Amino acid sequence: MAFAVLAIESPQAAYARLMAARRGDPVEEILARILASWLVGEGVMPEWLGLDEHEFGRMMLHHFPNFDTTEMLGVGSAVDQERGAEMDDLRKLLLASRTTGSQSEIWMTDIVIAGCLGSDHLWQDLGLWERSDLTRLMFENFRPLAIRNTKDMKWKKFLYKQLCETEGIYICRAPSCEVCADYAVCFGPEV
Repeated sequence: MAFAVLAIESPQAAYARLMAARRGDPVEEILARILASWLVGEGVMPEWLGLDEHEFGRMMLHHFPNFDTTEMLGVGSAVDQERGAEMDDLRKLLLASRTTGSQSEIWMTDIVIAGCLGSDHLWQDLGLWERSDLTRLMFENFRPLAIRNTKDMKWKKFLYKQLCETEGIYICRAPSCEVCADYAVCFGPEV
């Protein structure tokens, strides 16, 4: 089944409709922002937000049981399967760091992975409205991992740095991030 972009609606209007149809879990506020942006063609999220069609339907029924999904026609492109090994590594990292072990965190794992495949800041690729939305998503869903980002490293860089460290790969030549000439590229506010 394909989805169509609802370009006539603002992300805020789509968000309001999603929030009115939600079950009441706190994660739904951030998920509704991702969905709202995706529905109006903002962000780079692929079809089904990176989930398979069945899991996307389960997620919508679980979190937004009163939302009419029949209006979702032609949204997103296919996930880049050539990056399968990278996606598998990210999946292992995120699943090992889930906050509660809930099904929602499994869905959010695949959504975050799909966002990581974009070329902009992760919060923008996910279609979130500001970086603090992503920080909240990370702490709500992947707290053991999120608390390790003690210096406010940009989230996509942080995730890939974690993957490199897991493999024992240290490509940076600076003895510590604080003395690196690219410090501002990796840390601090994203604009």
